[in-house]
Parts: sequence; structure tokens; C-alpha cells
Amino acid sequence: MRNRAVLLRQRPIAGIDDQTFELDTRDSPDLRDGDIRVEVKYISLDPAMRPWVHDKPNYLPPVEIGAVMRAGGAGIVTASKHDDFEVGDAVQGMFGAQSIYVGPAAVATKIDTSIAPMEAYLGGLGGTGLAAYFGLLKVGDLRKDDKVLISAAAGAVGHIAVQIAKLKGAYVVGIAGGEAKCRNVVETFGADACIDYKSESVADRLPDLFEGGIDLYFDNVGGEILEAALDHLAMRARIVVSGAIGQYDHLDEVHAPRNYLNLIGPGARMQGLLNMHWAKHFPAARKELAAWHADGRIQFHRQIEDGIETFPQVLQMLFAGKNTGKLMLKV
Repeated sequence: MRNRAVLLRQRPIAGIDDQTFELDTRDSPDLRDGDIRVEVKYISLDPAMRPWVHDKPNYLPPVEIGAVMRAGGAGIVTASKHDDFEVGDAVQGMFGAQSIYVGPAAVATKIDTSIAPMEAYLGGLGGTGLAAYFGLLKVGDLRKDDKVLISAAAGAVGHIAVQIAKLKGAYVVGIAGGEAKCRNVVETFGADACIDYKSESVADRLPDLFEGGIDLYFDNVGGEILEAALDHLAMRARIVVSGAIGQYDHLDEVHAPRNYLNLIGPGARMQGLLNMHWAKHFPAARKELAAWHADGRIQFHRQIEDGIETFPQVLQMLFAGKNTGKLMLKV
């Protein structure tokens, strides 16, 4: 069988561009004991892809030049040499940006498409939904009546975080780029207000929207917006560092918060979020997220683009802020 794969051609100097990747077509290898073959139907596009192609390791080693680009995916098992998987099983896992995955079954998890469609397991029931869930409820210790600020609130993680926070009884303000996204954050996802960082100053709006300060800030962008939040913290505030998409093109010169000492006075804490730290809780979290979705209390917004050959261009959309909700490719 012929496999179409996105390979890392070169490491980007600044941002990812059309020269960063190349599309390769090759025969898929034979299965060895313990392997499965998956026909990949959907590929997840995530901000973490930018640090993954950087030449310095972070929580995972860099993708090697010439290797298949690291990516989560969902698909159907078409062959198996592992006792736990059968032909026809729907699965999700780190299959790479390719049309056919052949390799160890250990990377795969069975998914139940009777609960939600396959693509939901890359969004609301996948890494982004889990990040919102664990970030708010575990790392952020979300409480009823908290005053919550969420950046990138129209994005894959942010739009679910907004809905979970509202469901739990919090006052929620989102930050998003553009009038249309802010309208979605309020009217569709239920936030109490939204700051359009493209047309107004986040720092200037926060005092009006957060009398008494921010109890919980869910940070997806870093940089100046993180600094603005640090200037308006309530006592015992919590800051969840979920990501920093605004910094990923400048990893050698990250804009660190100059006012981090503002954590001291209110006894605030700032803590990183990585889903794998909560892996044993994934089944329970997915069950609760699925129940909320089935009841209509939260929705999973997704933006699906077509064709693995468009991978470089669609990934650039993510960093240009041209997506709403979870961005993925239909292979």
C-alpha cells in the first residue's frame, strides 16, 4: 500500500513556511509482531508542532530532519499483529502526518464512535478538550464564582475552557482576535465578555472587567497578554500555562513576564499544564466531557480542511489565527 507522508525538510528560522515540509509517497512497510496498520482519516494540527520542529528538545525530542512530522491522528485499523486490536477498530494516537501508520500498537487507543464522531477524539474528547478539562479543574482548581480570564478563547483549547468554566458557575472573560471571534466567544461559547486584542488594549480593559482581580487565568499565548494578567491578580490567584502560541516563532528569545514578581503579594501561583501528567484520568475525563456534549452543555467546534498535501498551508493558518475551534485535516 502507498503511504503519503509529510516529512520535515528543514528547521524554520522564524515561522513555519512552505519550505519547512515536503510530501513523500512510499510503500508502507510490512507489519511486525505487535504492530498495527491504521488508515488515517484525520490529522490534528496543534500549536505544539512549532516547538517540535525546533532544534532544541522541550518535553519531547525534536522531530528529525527527513522524518515523518509528529502529529496526532484518528483512523481505522486495517491490519493487526496485536491481540488487543482487530481490523475495523476505530483508534486515536500519535500516528504522524501520514495517510497510513504502520508501527507499534502502543501508540493507539481505541475510541467509541457511537458516543461521538471520530474527529471529536482529536478535539473535544482529545488533547485539546483534555487540556481545558485538566487545566481548569485540576491545575487551576476552578471554583464556583471564580473570575476567569481565558486567552485564545476561540481556539481549540480556549473555546472548550470557556464552556467548562461557565458550566461550573464562573464569571468568564475571553480574549480573541477580531470581532467575529469575539462574537463567537460570547454568543456561541457563553463567555460574559470578550476582549478583542486586535482592536483594543487588553491591559486597559482588565480593570473594568475584573473588579477585585482575576482568580484564574488560563494562558494559551504568553507574552504581553500574560503580563497584563499578572498586573490584575486577585488574592490566591492561579495561572495555568497551557501554551504560548504567541511565542513559538521566537523560541530563542521568548518574551518572559517582566512582572512575575506580582505573584508574590497575592500569594498567587503559576503552573504548567501537560496532559500526559494526568494520563490515568483520561477515561474518566472523556466520559464526563462526552456526557456534557451529549446533554448540549458544551459543544466541540472544529474546522476541518481537506487533503494531506495542504498540511504546510493549513498549519500556517493556525499560527496566523485564522481558525476557530479545533483545526484538523481530513486525509
